[in-house]
Formats: sequence, structure tokens, C-alpha cells
Amino acid sequence: MKVSRGVVTGALAGGVAFLTLSRVSQPTQTESGSLFEKLSQVNARLERIESALGVSEFDSQRILDMIAKAKASFPDNLMAKHFDLDYYKSLPADLQKRLLQICKSGAENPDSGMGMYAMNPDDYDIFKPYMDTVIRDYHKIKTEVHHKTNWDLKTKADKLPVGGKLDLTKLGLGMTSMRVRVGRNLKDFPLPGAMSKQNRLDMEQQMLKAFKKLMADPAYGGQYYSLTPGLPESIDEAKYQELVKSHLMFKDMSADTYLASAGIASDWPYGRGCYVSADRGFIVWVGEEDHLRIMCMKKGTVLNDVFDRLQGACDVVEKNSGVFAHSKDYGYVTSCPTNLGTGMRASLHIQIPNLTADGTEAKAKAVCKPLGLSVRGVGGEHTPIGDDGTVDISPSSRLMIEEADIICALYEGIKRLLLEEKKAPPRN
Repeated sequence: MKVSRGVVTGALAGGVAFLTLSRVSQPTQTESGSLFEKLSQVNARLERIESALGVSEFDSQRILDMIAKAKASFPDNLMAKHFDLDYYKSLPADLQKRLLQICKSGAENPDSGMGMYAMNPDDYDIFKPYMDTVIRDYHKIKTEVHHKTNWDLKTKADKLPVGGKLDLTKLGLGMTSMRVRVGRNLKDFPLPGAMSKQNRLDMEQQMLKAFKKLMADPAYGGQYYSLTPGLPESIDEAKYQELVKSHLMFKDMSADTYLASAGIASDWPYGRGCYVSADRGFIVWVGEEDHLRIMCMKKGTVLNDVFDRLQGACDVVEKNSGVFAHSKDYGYVTSCPTNLGTGMRASLHIQIPNLTADGTEAKAKAVCKPLGLSVRGVGGEHTPIGDDGTVDISPSSRLMIEEADIICALYEGIKRLLLEEKKAPPRN
């Protein structure tokens, strides 16, 4: 192809690649194949640039249009409800693209409640004028957000029974399935939605070093099960399904449209796995919605047991894996703003056959909501309740509440819920 005065030029301006061609003569027959190859190479480079920037120029308008439609038709989508086009336009081009990446899942799934996922630990600070409004709306916070971390139950003497034990037998319960978990992210990596495949693999290897230290410690022992193909720790499909059925491993994320839109489910199953202690009471999920889901579970009667063990588990994981991402205002950083603050969910499985006599959790939810409790099926969110009326109960609050307050709130909430269960007409 004959080109005069170097007429093919490339420029990266405002985060968008432009090609300018001028005074190009028609290619000869022998040059046409070469021209096609060169244009294909240019197109591939543009795609790589757009991928690095997160959202292409053309995709930006598509997402903005979807946000506008969601704002008009889905008032419960908090991302769309509070999206301010003037604020968006005030941002430089690179930050505009980052913001749209945060909003992408809620734009493509307008029935979302929150509608956004952070992509980097500093997103909550960089986009605070917008994200803070969404966060305070969801968490029902009317003041400025200044989260405080506190695991010390001794500071909650006024909320504890005499002796300080949160003993479920005092509420009339026997051996009960108790679980407390937190979401954590390592500050040196992008959050899952913005991770590359290599990021995911690198993080898993960093965590594997930490788990090997735990496995060598008689206090923990256990094993790491990797979903990444080709590793010494890799497991087959049968073992994976066994772990999922036992509630030790998380389900296939690639089937979740919300996580897929956010980029969180990308590169499945690479960089994913779970560590399980020898007694199966201490578990760490790797590469789910957050880098880590650290949980302790036990069938017992004293809530303090799982709460205290989780605190120790978080400390030992951070000591061996790297510093957790933390915000001075929002506490522990999580992908979804709903989990900011403590990142904690403390839950019990209890039977309330009278309140679930109609086969649904509707009455239980009506009772639990004023108590600050959430009701789920025994398999988690969007799963059915047990045939015997067993439900999963947990405090709703995560942000602007201390860890010690959450476990106390669970105990007090269960106490009041059981009183309502006794008042309800018995199941036939």
C-alpha cells in the first residue's frame, strides 16, 4: 500500500484510540492481503486498549442509556436512583470509564437492589460524592459515615446475659447450626470485578502460601481445594459437587448474571478454591464475590464459640496473607457496598414451624424486620425454607455497627423471634 507523508497515525486521547488516514492510494492486488492483515492487527490493538480501559467509548453510551431507563422504571435500583449525569460529566475520561464499570451490573440487570460493585479498594474514596449517597440510602444512615471496628464483647456488658455467655439453651434451643463469616479483600490487588486472569492466579498462589502455614499448624491442619486446572491442589468435578453439597464450597459463579456483568465471575474457575480446617469448622473461600470469605461454623449452643474463633481466624489469615483493604470511613472494603463496614454475617438455623405454617417465610420476615433480622432459606438467599420450618436468621446491619453488637443483636433477635413463634397458631 502506497502512503504519502506517513499518513497512518495513531493517538490515544481521552482514553479512546483514534486512527487518522489521509491521501491513501488504492492498494494493488498484491498489497490487499497485507492491508487486511495490518487492519486486523490495528483492530486487535484497539480491543486491547479498550479492555485495559474497562469500558469502550461505544459501550459507555450504551451503559448510560441503560442507567437512564433503570432510573425511570426501577426505583429500587439505588445505583440508578442516585446516578447524577452532571457528576459523571465532571469526571475526567478515565474516571468516567471506571464509574461506568462500577455501575455496569446494575445497568444490565435493572432489577438489582444495590446495582453497583466496586472495582478497586480506593473506589469508595475516589467516587465518594456519588457512592456515599447510595451507601447511606441502603444502610439507612442519615449522618456522616464513620465506621468503628470492635470485636470485644467485654465492652457490651449491658447487652450480654449474666456471665457474658450467649447461651442458646437459655432461649430453649438445643444443638444449633451456628455460622459467622466476614468478607475481606487484599489491599494489593484489584477487587474481583477488575481482576485479570493473572491477578486471580497470583492471588490464589499468595493465599496458598498462607494456607500451607495453617495446614502445618496442628491447631488448624486441613486442606486447600483448588478449582484452577492443573495445580497439585486441583480437584475434579465430583469432589467439587461434594464440597458444594456440604456447604463448604461456593457454587459456580459463571451462572450468576449479576456477578457476570460486574466481571466478578470472569475467568471461572481460575483462581478459585477453598481452605477447610481439619475439624471443618474454619473455612476460607478464595475468589468469590470478595477475595476472601472467612467463616467459622459449629453445631453447638454458645454463640461466643464461633464469634471468638472467627476473630482469631481473621487475624491469622491477615498475618499470613497480606493486609486487608480498609477505609477510614467505611471499614473493611468489600465488592458490594451492602457488605461494607464489618463485612460480617452471623446466622443461626432455627425451626419456627408456626410462623412458617403456610410454607413460606413471609410471616417470619414480617416479625423479623422490626427486630433488624433477615430471613433466608437454609441454603442461602433465594432458597426455600426447610420442610420442618427451618430458616436461616441473621442481623441485617453491616455498616456503622460493631462486630460485638452484631452477635449480641443476633442473640436478642432470636430471643424475641421465639416469643413470637410461641404466640403464632400452631402448625397443623
